[in-house]
Amino acid sequence: MRIYVDNVSVYLVSASKLDTSISLASGSHSVVVQAWDSTGAVFKAPLNLTVSGAAPPPSPGLPAPPAGAIVKSNIDQMTGWASCTVCAGANAAGPVATFSMVGNQASPSLDGNSVKFSISGSTPYSDALWWKQLGAVDSATNLKYDLDFYITNPGVAQALEFDNNQSNGVRKFIYGTQCNIKGGHWDVWGNAAGNWISTGIACSAPTAFQWHHLTWEFQRTATNVIFVGFTYDGVTHYVNRSYPARGSSAHELNVAFQMDGDYAMHAYSTWLDRITLTYW
Repeated sequence: MRIYVDNVSVYLVSASKLDTSISLASGSHSVVVQAWDSTGAVFKAPLNLTVSGAAPPPSPGLPAPPAGAIVKSNIDQMTGWASCTVCAGANAAGPVATFSMVGNQASPSLDGNSVKFSISGSTPYSDALWWKQLGAVDSATNLKYDLDFYITNPGVAQALEFDNNQSNGVRKFIYGTQCNIKGGHWDVWGNAAGNWISTGIACSAPTAFQWHHLTWEFQRTATNVIFVGFTYDGVTHYVNRSYPARGSSAHELNVAFQMDGDYAMHAYSTWLDRITLTYW
């Protein structure tokens, strides 16, 4: 069963029952609840809604990191990054892209040492993923992912993905986010459902040849991932979405970055600098 708001999918559940709440901005909205049964039959329930009244007060976001919080800084300068292309696609079985990662970039850079990521190829919509394992931290329940990025040709980028992944031996918490450039909005990962969900917050192509600052705030419970909110180029947006985590016997904590290619796999590059993960 899936919910569409103004022709954008905002919720998906693989079950015979749907019970959730969706935040909508003031104004008129077209809502469709759609279901598929085991025979492939499709059922739709369209609704036209008008939302009015005062908006709820904004979330205060994460509390300030305590004195004992762990800060991993300059992760972009660390060695031992891993990467893949096929695993970055749908169901970890996507097409093959041409991609590279080159560190120790003096320019462009904010601290004199950035890392350059590039993607191209011949198969449409190929992706490339890079990640850096930081060592398992099962007890962390609050994370703040902070970085700066610089892109040369944003008009050909399909999406830019900024993630953390944490596994505590019982569940895998995927703090997955993306600036869906072609779609025009920020998405978050549905975790156990395994799908991207639009936040309804706009994300158009970033300005080329300019540094952009991004900070994402995440929390988790024993069973759920919580996307608290993010600050992008000085503007804060509260997301306040929670999704069930998936089962996992692994133990890990990492930061990740993904570049998605467009229909023609136009080449482009992105630089990351001052990557920092704070957790407690």
